[in-house]
Amino acid sequence: MKLDYVDHIAIQVENIKQSLDWYLSRFKCKKIYSDKSWGLIKFDNCLLALVKKEQHPPHFAILNNNLSESEKTKIHRDGSISKYIIDCDGNSIEIIKYKN
Repeated sequence: MKLDYVDHIAIQVENIKQSLDWYLSRFKCKKIYSDKSWGLIKFDNCLLALVKKEQHPPHFAILNNNLSESEKTKIHRDGSISKYIIDCDGNSIEIIKYKN
């Protein structure tokens, strides 16, 4: 059985640049992207997204290449699509598919 793949973990931060600098100065990781609204850091085994409270809930994302566009999905600026689901304890999980 092939296991699902955790794509990223997203944490809410107050200041994207400040948080990005903090992580990059303390850990062996690299910046993939950043702007005023979010940042993305690559570790060896996972991505860490730094998000603003007003834009995203704290969550983790699971890759699903079978996800199809619908009224419940959102198209992102990189062309990926995703939707959020809530687990039985109220945690947010993003289901995501990237452009091929």
